[in-house]
Amino acid sequence: MKANVPFLEQRFDEFNARIFGGELPRVPIGLGNAAGYIGKCLFKIRRRILRKPELYDFRLRFSTRFDLPEQELEDILIHEMIHYWIGLKGFQDTSSHGKVFRQMMSDINARFGRHITISRRLTPEQQEAVRDSRPKVRVVALVGMSDGRTGIKVLPRNLQRLRSYRRGVMLSGEVATVDFYLTADPFFGRFPCSSALRVHFADMSEVRAHLEGATKL
Repeated sequence: MKANVPFLEQRFDEFNARIFGGELPRVPIGLGNAAGYIGKCLFKIRRRILRKPELYDFRLRFSTRFDLPEQELEDILIHEMIHYWIGLKGFQDTSSHGKVFRQMMSDINARFGRHITISRRLTPEQQEAVRDSRPKVRVVALVGMSDGRTGIKVLPRNLQRLRSYRRGVMLSGEVATVDFYLTADPFFGRFPCSSALRVHFADMSEVRAHLEGATKL
């Protein structure tokens, strides 16, 4: 599942009561489209003369780019709640994931059967999904077949390759028309991009809806 505020707020209250003794005041939970993190605990620092810095204005932020199992998203939320706890209590740790953090993480994993980790590496599939969701201008070919069907092909943005593709598919005798469009709609990131003489058949009503506003070449 992807991060959403109602889910995170509900789980925050639940974990606060079960794991943190209800001692964590509710904080704003925001969403973003970051590729560099899944969850983050944000705060401001108030520096005081002759006294240690004070952390305040805590916020939690999560990226919606990642589609995760529910329990994994929960573990990431608890990870950020540990950061919040340490900052709120003013504990001094050896680093951002130092001895205090690691001890709390280990205790919570043991007591509550969680699988919280220091960091999380994306699977190759998730890395590909992140890359494909970034804004990217693509060339999309609508290929009209002689039998009346219409196919789709995503091609490299290279004029020579576009001409070569058009020439190649038209020589097959099965293709009647080829029209090229330039679009930044992330919908087309799900199709492989290459110069191979192939055509993919998809729901054309959906395809045409995502081509609205595209530039015809």
